[in-house]
Amino acid sequence: MALRPLDNALQVIPERPKKLAKIATLTKNPNQKIQNQTDFSGLNDENKPPLPEAAVDYLPSDKLEALANPDLKIQDLALRLDSKDWLKVCESLNDVRRFTLFHSTLLEPILKKVLLVMVKAMKNPRSALCKTSIMASSDIFKAFGNKLLIESEISDAFDQVLLQLLLKASQDKKFVCEEADRALKEMVGSMTPLLLLKRLQSYVKHSNPRVRAKAAISISECFSIMELEGMTEFGLVPSIQTAVDLLNDRLPEARESARRIAVCLYEAVTAKEEQKQEAWQSFCCSNLSAIHAQSMVKLVSSH
Repeated sequence: MALRPLDNALQVIPERPKKLAKIATLTKNPNQKIQNQTDFSGLNDENKPPLPEAAVDYLPSDKLEALANPDLKIQDLALRLDSKDWLKVCESLNDVRRFTLFHSTLLEPILKKVLLVMVKAMKNPRSALCKTSIMASSDIFKAFGNKLLIESEISDAFDQVLLQLLLKASQDKKFVCEEADRALKEMVGSMTPLLLLKRLQSYVKHSNPRVRAKAAISISECFSIMELEGMTEFGLVPSIQTAVDLLNDRLPEARESARRIAVCLYEAVTAKEEQKQEAWQSFCCSNLSAIHAQSMVKLVSSH
């Protein structure tokens, strides 16, 4: 039997070629971006300082000067206040301040529009715009005073400004908070306390405790400059009840305001009385529950 050749006994299977890893080739054109490369140019780099915000001048009222050609500038003031550029709005608000201080009669016809723009600016997250608007409110309080409370159209806009001031005075940004505090103090000094108290009273029951405290401070400042006639017209019973409400507040500023209100009421109620403590105790017991009357008597006796 013939033997088969050995090289025919085993079939040789050719080795499969190995797959080579794909290597991305870099482009030779330096201006062409590599595919799938992420571009971070538009993102903030935490290792780099943020770009500085455009500078805004916070001019005190006594540094402002009258406008040249105010009759011409008033014509487009409302349009400039509606600008999408926040820096231009800041500039226009400073013009509002100049109109308020030197040309108030020109500003008065568009005062409601100006107040609503100020409300919008106070809500803006840009602190510079917010502060400039608050500074404008101080000048408007000084120039227009009770007119903001009496005229119905303007008074509705004023209520919105008041709420924003109380909110801004309650926030954590110190330089905005301090400016709002100054504006509220200017407001109290520029308006008849009796008229202003009627607007402030509702905020004693506001859901935000900081707003309640800021409103309480303004209320106590109103009482400190009121005579007995004004307190009587406002209502001695509602006044002492306001003090009771604030005395039970959780914030110390509200409780301290309650003490100041109670002392003002005590001095007004007992002004013509020889037995002051007895007269005060009688007043409290006649108008408050026993426990609240006791707290008011104790509060004043420790004064």
